[in-house]
Amino acid sequence: MMSQLFEKIPMEGVKNIIVVASGKGGVGKSTVAANLAITMARNGYKTALVDADIYGPSIPRMFGIEDAKPDITAFGDKQMMFPIEKFGVKIMSIGFYIDRNQSLIWRGPMAANAVTQLFENTEWGDIDYMFVDFPPGTGDIQLTTIQKLNLLGAIIVTTPQEIALNDARKATSMFTNPDLKVPVLGIIENMSWFTPEQHPDEKYYIFGRGGGHKMAIEFDTMLLGQIPLVSEVGEAAEKGLSVFSQTNKQVMDSFEKIAELLHSKAEEKD
Repeated sequence: MMSQLFEKIPMEGVKNIIVVASGKGGVGKSTVAANLAITMARNGYKTALVDADIYGPSIPRMFGIEDAKPDITAFGDKQMMFPIEKFGVKIMSIGFYIDRNQSLIWRGPMAANAVTQLFENTEWGDIDYMFVDFPPGTGDIQLTTIQKLNLLGAIIVTTPQEIALNDARKATSMFTNPDLKVPVLGIIENMSWFTPEQHPDEKYYIFGRGGGHKMAIEFDTMLLGQIPLVSEVGEAAEKGLSVFSQTNKQVMDSFEKIAELLHSKAEEKD
């Protein structure tokens, strides 16, 4: 099997690694990954977040730590990085090492190697849940990470409309490939409906309806949750604030329920 050809990275002390993926950009994957990590940390779990989106690292911006520089210490012949901590989450991103206006022009293997170093050369300590924010698509970074890490599973983020679902299906098929066999923990449908701030009881399904549920049935997995489209969430991310800094209880409840389901799945593994 393809997955057996790669030596696994020893992630001592890291109990559960969950990758957050999507078929296309613009579905809120990084926002979901960031706020899931924050939710787990708020619930008392030791949590980490790896920004594996080499070409468009957005996690430093979302956490308001764009100017942070991780400490680096030599351990023998190896340079080890120490993650930046915010909202109780240990964070590592290639964005800490490049200018925010600089674009990376790397071929796939070079990018995949850089991501491997984020895992291998970081002093993580004890971690209950590590979330990995994948770039969109199904390229070298995704394949290398899947093959080199022991994963609890993958979460697929999509929006309800058919064009997003088609791309999400491709991402899901990568994980279910017989050579990889990564458990798909479930689907998260983002931007499920829009509720105007002035009319909190109204729902407008501007991107369609039922797409996440339909996809969960297709791949014999579960719909972990539906997250409404709320302008405050995007504004909070732009300002480096967590979802818990805003007032929409629906969004907070959605992340809490998803985190609870993920914890149940991790306990089933044990």
